[in-house]
Amino acid sequence: MLKRLICSSILLLSLSTYTANAQYTETINSNRPGQSQGAFAPGRGVLQAEIGTTLGRESHNLRFTETDNIGVDFALRYGAIKEQLEFIVDGNFLYEDITPTAGNAEPYTQSGFPIITAGAKYLVYDPYKNREDKINLYSYWANRRFKWNTLIPAVSVYAGANYAYETDNPFLPESQRGFTPKAILITQHNWGRWVWVNNFIYDQFTTDFPTKAWITTMTHSFNPKIAAFAEFQFISSDVYSDDLLRFGGAYLISRNFQVDISALINFKETPERQQLGLGLSYRLDFHSKDELLSQE
Repeated sequence: MLKRLICSSILLLSLSTYTANAQYTETINSNRPGQSQGAFAPGRGVLQAEIGTTLGRESHNLRFTETDNIGVDFALRYGAIKEQLEFIVDGNFLYEDITPTAGNAEPYTQSGFPIITAGAKYLVYDPYKNREDKINLYSYWANRRFKWNTLIPAVSVYAGANYAYETDNPFLPESQRGFTPKAILITQHNWGRWVWVNNFIYDQFTTDFPTKAWITTMTHSFNPKIAAFAEFQFISSDVYSDDLLRFGGAYLISRNFQVDISALINFKETPERQQLGLGLSYRLDFHSKDELLSQE
């Protein structure tokens, strides 16, 4: 009787946990402070703003310049029509103070919106939606062993359009200005307190200088309020190529409000970059009813 009672209690607890994890997320789901997009949308009826400010320095050993910059990043996300779908507008404003380190050239400044992007993301495959991890009531070790199905990620696709203003844009060559397309394949693994996200990006591919990029982000939640992340970004283009490393953390102030801090370094001298960032994410939650969703 005691063994049967224990087994029944374990089964009941497991089922209740699975149900809780399958419901609509009650806390904000932000892409900050990294640059990658997660596979999951914020939820139908959720309007979310993600804003950050950056302070950076660059030194270029071929152009012989040192640049101090201040930036503002923004993203507006809205879940609509279906739980799997979201619409996104994002971009940044950049101010640069540039000092030549050779010759007699005078320092100068430049500012503006380098590029603004609008697009839509759709979750095409959710491995967590119908997954049932059965509990072995007779073997502790069987329940603890590695589950191969956790290697299957959630998959989303993103399609968008960039706009870079064409007159006096100091940040992009003329061939990259105007309207250009952007596509991203997104994968996400959820392993308990660990989340691994990958973005495979093909950007401005109708221009003379398309950009290919890969962003991989690992996030760890220490508790329901504090999380840390590390992120590597590879960029390949004839206009700009780089390897970037970001790291930082986020703190959940309330179910709808998150703040974050981050840092960036790179691994070359054309230019050499360092950057610090602060940000916040806030959502207006008009989600009207609970729907089955995986816990992110």
